[in-house]
Amino acid sequence: MAEVDEANKPLFAGLSDVSISEDIPVEGDIAVPMASSSGDDEFSTLDEPVKDTILRDLKAVGNKFVHVMYPKKSSALLRDWDLWGPLLLCVTLALLLQGGSADSKEDGGPQFAEVFVIIWFGSVIITLNSKLLGGTISFFQSLCVLGYCILPLTVAMLVCRLVLLLLNAATASFIVRLVIVTASFGWSTFASTAFLADSQPTNRKALVVYPVFLFYFVIGWMILTFSPSS
Repeated sequence: MAEVDEANKPLFAGLSDVSISEDIPVEGDIAVPMASSSGDDEFSTLDEPVKDTILRDLKAVGNKFVHVMYPKKSSALLRDWDLWGPLLLCVTLALLLQGGSADSKEDGGPQFAEVFVIIWFGSVIITLNSKLLGGTISFFQSLCVLGYCILPLTVAMLVCRLVLLLLNAATASFIVRLVIVTASFGWSTFASTAFLADSQPTNRKALVVYPVFLFYFVIGWMILTFSPSS
């Protein structure tokens, strides 16, 4: 019968009588996890007004324009990349190149869509070339740098249109535009290589710079050969 009573007793029946002496130290800390308040302090754009978001993005684009106009080795374009600035510059340049005498079918000049495709397709090809040669930056970071560095050429296009309006002499107009386009072409090439140089292998930098040179040369040539429609 004693064996039957022992078998029928609950498995943990004796644990209720176990007590821990106060003289025995208990190791370890028992703490209730508290919700971190840092999550509430973090900035969230979901609760931000639309006006503040637009102004913040415009300020970021403007800061990147400043980096391009004063090129130096900086990670600003690579760290906080975006495609709003390149899109704005591409559309502006395509619109400025629109309406020239070369827009006729006989001359086969660039239309808006053609300029748009040339810029973006060229940027993609240069980016793929950079990645295949061992570049350490991402695809969109390279597109961001190449797009933002079109800024000097876009400014040159605007100045060239003003020169065409103010100067009637064809030779003088061409010389002035040649100087402006050459300076902006060099500026764009230098700015882009300043941002992309450190991300390329040392022994392959020339293979990366050469397509960049051709890319901005084609854009500069379209600007130089532009003539307003009569």
